[in-house]
Amino acid sequence: MHLSRRGLASAALALLLSHGAAFAADVKEIRLDWATYNPVSLVLKDKGFLEEALKDKGIKVRWTQSLGSNKALEFLNAGAIDIGSSAGAAALLARINGNPIKAIYAFSRPEWTALVTRKDTGIAKPADLKGKRIAVTRGTDPHIFLIRALQGAGLTEKDAKLVLLQHADGRAALERGDVDAWAGLDPMMAASEIEGGNVLFFRDASANTWGVLDVREDFATANPELVKAVIAAYEQARAYAIANPDSLKQALVAATKLPEPVIARQIERTDLTQPVVGAAQAQSIEAAGVALQQAGVVPAEVDVKAAVAGLIDTRFAPVTAR
Repeated sequence: MHLSRRGLASAALALLLSHGAAFAADVKEIRLDWATYNPVSLVLKDKGFLEEALKDKGIKVRWTQSLGSNKALEFLNAGAIDIGSSAGAAALLARINGNPIKAIYAFSRPEWTALVTRKDTGIAKPADLKGKRIAVTRGTDPHIFLIRALQGAGLTEKDAKLVLLQHADGRAALERGDVDAWAGLDPMMAASEIEGGNVLFFRDASANTWGVLDVREDFATANPELVKAVIAAYEQARAYAIANPDSLKQALVAATKLPEPVIARQIERTDLTQPVVGAAQAQSIEAAGVALQQAGVVPAEVDVKAAVAGLIDTRFAPVTAR
């Protein structure tokens, strides 16, 4: 192969733009999120690949930070952003609840959530959470992970005392002793583990759903070539991140203000090599949806498989990953 993966990604983006892609004339700005749970977004933002690609088209890029899947999905539903980062299962719940989004790209396959406690609580397994206070961010993969863990122990959310906080606040509440456990999210979870000495007492990598890019359905319909340009730029950033792990690490350190050992732990748990949305993501998201339906979170009348099929859109699969 004469071109590196990074070179292929860059060439694909250049080819897309050089062939006169038909961008809607009235689009002057595209709005994306960046998130510390989406490492590729940091590289894309820092390197300016998309800004450079769209410069001659007169289209500006505006960035907004998402603090969790719930915030990204809220921004999308409100029309505040056009493309945002979420967990696959969180995107499914949002779509079932009426948020008109499509999942178009897999930015990572992470083990980014686990159940966390302090060493002094005596909590060693999900069954021990009965009657305990648990910090969680509703509508995110950690929340869904918690529900499934409780379900596996024969419990429901009603058997515990959920304290609704954003991820960083959940970590702080655990370390202050305000809660007994926390449904964690990297990189805050890695920081709690390494800096705070806290314990990931329940892990299940298979129950972490993929990190996906979601687009507003109306935006994708009106601007398919612009969405393709975003995906091509994401591929350029993903290839750069894989080829330059130290640069990826430093981008996360700068964004999170966390030390390198913490970020290294997050990166260890993050696979960036499988960007195409399709059967693998559908299977993972559907399994989460079925579990949530069994737990009573998703209404019994919902056809989960059909909802997943409605969520995943393979039209924008990146050229370099095919």
